[in-house]
Amino acid sequence: MMSSESWVATVTWNHVHVPLQHEFSTIHITAVPMVTTESGLQYKDIKVGEGPSPPIGFQFKELSTSPSTTGFAIEFLNPVAANYVAMVPSGQIFDSSLEKGQLYIFRVGSGQVIKGLDEGILTMKTGGKRRIYIPGPLAFPKGLTSAPGRPRVAANSPVVFDVSLEYIPGLEIDEE
Repeated sequence: MMSSESWVATVTWNHVHVPLQHEFSTIHITAVPMVTTESGLQYKDIKVGEGPSPPIGFQFKELSTSPSTTGFAIEFLNPVAANYVAMVPSGQIFDSSLEKGQLYIFRVGSGQVIKGLDEGILTMKTGGKRRIYIPGPLAFPKGLTSAPGRPRVAANSPVVFDVSLEYIPGLEIDEE
């Protein structure tokens, strides 16, 4: 197992020229330190949140439909609500919740999103903003076809996500 000191890297993605056309544009992102995980995923915390971190995965819940019948069901934990902008390394946006005008809600660890996005959000706190550099093996194994206004994402190619973790339903911070 790697020590936490070895995860901190001063790596720069010189081949990623991402135009900061959304809410991260006021940040000088090159000054933010890069963190590299054991999987090869890298991220920069633009703003560290102050709320809770996402719960991962699922729990087993006992079901009882009648006195003589019991069973178990898998119940996924709280979803997260996030805004994101997804880009290819050249900076072309291929998906964005901001352009759609609605938060994206999903459960971390349930397989609803690519592995790299699950991993990148897992250590965030509510209110945080992060740029996540996702290596090909954690991105889209089959790629994404192009569409009008959307570039093609080649199979197993790296992608970049800017994510703002807005809230976790049921785990909101009490404002007092």
